[in-house]
Amino acid sequence: MASESTSAIQRSQVDLLDYIDWSGIECLNQSTNQTVSNALKQGYREDDALNLGSDADEQLLIYIPFLQVVKLFSIVIKGPEEEGPKTIKLFSNKEHMGFSNVNDYPPSDTAVLSPDDLKGKPVVLKYVKFQNVRSLTVFIEDNQSGSEITKVQKIALFGTTVETTDMKALKKIEDH
Repeated sequence: MASESTSAIQRSQVDLLDYIDWSGIECLNQSTNQTVSNALKQGYREDDALNLGSDADEQLLIYIPFLQVVKLFSIVIKGPEEEGPKTIKLFSNKEHMGFSNVNDYPPSDTAVLSPDDLKGKPVVLKYVKFQNVRSLTVFIEDNQSGSEITKVQKIALFGTTVETTDMKALKKIEDH
């Protein structure tokens, strides 16, 4: 029964790729030849050979602004079994975070990813914390094996735009 309700939620969600403000994306501690585009951009993120890789240590801090306000339901993070992300902290509408102040703020949600999650399983977020999202900061704290390098093959964000949500709610009432 639980899987049925999860899939029902997912059917109303869209990949928020088209709503990302690409000019504003930042990623701290990314490798110079393994950038955040490899994990986020359409086409790149479907190629498991392309990764976002960390540079100096295992941590990554990714800032993703949106072109309009969105409601975020779930996140998909794919990565290799060993170097894939483990502890992910998500911050809604927190601009200009750095490694020096990331622990000064309580995250909107925290997920500890299993190797199974890293195969592309959506992680459902605390929906109430992600109602009016203008930007999302993803802090990857560590990886599965504790190695120096973290690799991310894909990051996909699922939800709805605020306007779309209102229209769909209206349409569902008319259908009944």
